[in-house]
Amino acid sequence: MSFIRPEAKETLWRLRELILAGALALLGFSWALGSFGFIAITGWALVLISVVVAIVGAQRLRFRLGVGGPGIVQVDEGQIAYFGPLTGGGIALSELERLTLDHSAKPAHWLLEQPGQGILAIPVNATNSDALFDAFASLPGLRMERMLAELRGSGIHQVVIWERASTRSPQQRLH
Repeated sequence: MSFIRPEAKETLWRLRELILAGALALLGFSWALGSFGFIAITGWALVLISVVVAIVGAQRLRFRLGVGGPGIVQVDEGQIAYFGPLTGGGIALSELERLTLDHSAKPAHWLLEQPGQGILAIPVNATNSDALFDAFASLPGLRMERMLAELRGSGIHQVVIWERASTRSPQQRLH
């Protein structure tokens, strides 16, 4: 028997990083202001760690667009796999050439391109799609804030978020 409504439990789970950051900050401030010496220094370190956890948690919260979309995403040892009702496939993160956000699809889709394979389209609200945050964060040169801004934006076009080797001329821009 659960004393927490499912909606409240889901909200608490989505905010888990921010809740952890708040708890770390409270503990850190209590140690920093109520003690001296090594424990006070440890308290200030906890406060700094809580700020970092809060920043990452806020980014992750902006990345999560809900659940219940079609299909399931699995990220395992550098492999991104999508198991959808109509399509699916896998991409090696080390072989990824281009990451595009397609706003024209409903819901919006991540388009992952790898040479020699078809484009893997993953809905942004697929089950376990929040695992893509860490996978995308490991891409060299990816600007996370730009990606999050494009994700929250709207439109009827595709936006290239990241690409490994530019095949465009220098006069063409990504967006």
